[in-house]
Amino acid sequence: MEKGYIHIYTGDGKGKTTAAFGLAVRALCAGKSVYIGQFVKSMKYNETRIAEKFDKVVIEQFGDGCMLTREATDDDVRMAHEGLTRCKEVLLSGIYDVVILDELTIAVFLSLLQLEEVLNLLRNKRPETEVVITGRYASQELIDMADLVTDMREVKHYYTQGVLSRDGIDR
Repeated sequence: MEKGYIHIYTGDGKGKTTAAFGLAVRALCAGKSVYIGQFVKSMKYNETRIAEKFDKVVIEQFGDGCMLTREATDDDVRMAHEGLTRCKEVLLSGIYDVVILDELTIAVFLSLLQLEEVLNLLRNKRPETEVVITGRYASQELIDMADLVTDMREVKHYYTQGVLSRDGIDR
């Protein structure tokens, strides 16, 4: 690609990670290579199985479960920093056409990572690498740096009616 753009999928609505994985499948089907770094996640959701279906995708997780319901630990901070270091290596390597930083905005929001570290990472990426960042609470500074921002807003969700996440649909 001549120029790689920075996308942000944020907001309180469902589908940010799903949209990023959809873009990953599109890129993979076009012969591109994809790296997905997932912050604050450790569960192997169904979408992570694309690594079994495509040979030009790598998925790494840098988290220890849901952090929205508990206090951050030193291990959470360590894993986030290890993830950021790994993603910096990836962004500078030139190996991947598309790099997805899933839930990166959450890692910043929860103070696992400093915003300035993330902004520097993006400023120094290879110009031709496409980057997709997902997660609620994207900061204004990240939004300003991005080339494309989608704010997914929840209008209605069956979860409020007691419907738990469903295999193959929500996870």
